[in-house]
Amino acid sequence: MVQRQVFVDTCAWVAFFNEDDPNHELVEQFFSNFSLPLLTSNYIFDEALTLIRSRLGHKEAMDLGTIIRDKKTTILERVLPEDEEMAWRIFCRYDDKAFSFTDCTSFALMERLGIIMAFTFDQHFKQYGNLICLPQEYWTLHEERAAYTIHPSTPVLSNLR
Repeated sequence: MVQRQVFVDTCAWVAFFNEDDPNHELVEQFFSNFSLPLLTSNYIFDEALTLIRSRLGHKEAMDLGTIIRDKKTTILERVLPEDEEMAWRIFCRYDDKAFSFTDCTSFALMERLGIIMAFTFDQHFKQYGNLICLPQEYWTLHEERAAYTIHPSTPVLSNLR
């Protein structure tokens, strides 16, 4: 069964907290206008906190951790042993891709939970396939490099409601 949740990847959390990130403004707009439940994994939690800690400092990492752990805003889903097994199979199968093992745990978790939407700027989610990568504005510009118009994501989202 397909879930109406959005999996939030590390790069989106980092861009949200790092004002110098080129995608920071897009992430802020997305979070302020999006209503579907957000979900992330304990692997993403670890990766995002570690990156924010090393780039911005301990206080910022604690602030991000507080937001991710807030059950009102985000579901923090644990990667289960069976997800790790599936992730290992994905990792081994796609030797032509540069998927990290954390990417593979995300794919496995999303498959287990029936989640098809990922909020990410990581091309590996597109390469894996069968996922709707958000924000659509980013991916439209990324895929159509000659285009200079940002297309709104509303039509995609309205089709899911």
